[in-house]
Amino acid sequence: MKELNDLLDKLKSNGYKITEQRKAILKALVSNNNNLITVEKLLSESKKNYHKTNMTTIYRNIEILEKLDLIHKVINEEGTSLYKLSCSINHHHHHIICLKCGKTEAIDFCPLKDIEQLLNDKDFCLTDHKFELYGYCKECKNSENKKD
Repeated sequence: MKELNDLLDKLKSNGYKITEQRKAILKALVSNNNNLITVEKLLSESKKNYHKTNMTTIYRNIEILEKLDLIHKVINEEGTSLYKLSCSINHHHHHIICLKCGKTEAIDFCPLKDIEQLLNDKDFCLTDHKFELYGYCKECKNSENKKD
């Protein structure tokens, strides 16, 4: 599991200890790499790897992982925070996200170029942006069609 080792190395190189709970959290994130997951699911998945993992440890580690830019956070329409490992893509990109299963895929298109003139006309200084597209992946769309 090379990706897990890369994550552990990044933590170590930033002065963080590798605890059993931290390893369990990282394993859970790696095994759900293509899906956004809630903290509750992260806790239940982590407990499979180390039964003493608790919610306080989950939140503390999420904070560390976000600080190191190892995880990506999305807040859904209900206001729930969802997490996944940051993409290995090292350039600016965006995501498509399935509303049913949480599967995510990176897209290499950024629509910002299309609205830069509008921002300039309004004398607006943009410092950052996020662009995420929500809908249903092929599998979830097909499963809904089979129910009809």
